[in-house]
This record gives sequence, structure tokens and C-alpha cells, in this order.
Amino acid sequence: MKKLFIAVLGTLSLIQTSLAFADSANGKNLYSQRCAMCHGANLKATGPLANKSSPPTPDLTTPAFKKRLTDYPGVIVSSVILRPNGNLIPKTLKDNGVTLAPHAWSIQDLRDLNQYMTGVIAKN
Repeated sequence: MKKLFIAVLGTLSLIQTSLAFADSANGKNLYSQRCAMCHGANLKATGPLANKSSPPTPDLTTPAFKKRLTDYPGVIVSSVILRPNGNLIPKTLKDNGVTLAPHAWSIQDLRDLNQYMTGVIAKN
């Protein structure tokens, strides 16, 4: 039990340290360029492509999503980016004539995006 507690404490300190070094300007830029077209600037699924996918784009400010983002920092954001619901996101973009340049996601990008989204959600 003591080893488990130490492992959890160590993991939490790494997460907190990682988030402390996140760059909110980079997170905002990434979100604006790659996410806002569906999720909207306010993360409430108000972007121009929000209702053009099946299922429709989710509101990221709901209590359920906020809890997932808090409980699993970085995991939710990275799982969507690195495995975007099968082909839902690429198909929605293609069907609507939207081309995004490839992006080589770094761990720092994922941290920055997670921090930015967490901050916007906290304000809602």
C-alpha cells in the first residue's frame, strides 16, 4: 500500500510539473487552428463544422467532459488527436473541403492544448 501511495504521489507531481511548464499561447494557437472549426472558440460545439459530423461535435464544457479532462490530464486530448474517432474527424474535414497541414504533435503540444482547454472550461 505504501509503494502504491508513493507511486501515485510521484505520478501526480510529474503531471503538475508538466502542466506548470505548459505554454498557453501554444495551446491557444493549436486549438484555434485545429479544433475551433468544430468545437468553437468557447469549446461548446459552436464552430462552423459542429453539426456537420455524425455524431455531431460534443460540447467540451459539460461537467462529464470536465471531469474526464481533470481525472486523466493529457490522456483525453492526446487520445482524440492521435486516434481521432476512427475516421470521423478526417472524414468531416474532407467532406467539408477543409485541409489541415500535417502536424508533428509533441508531448509539449499535448500538454499545452490540455492546459488551454482546461483554462477555457474553468471559465465556463
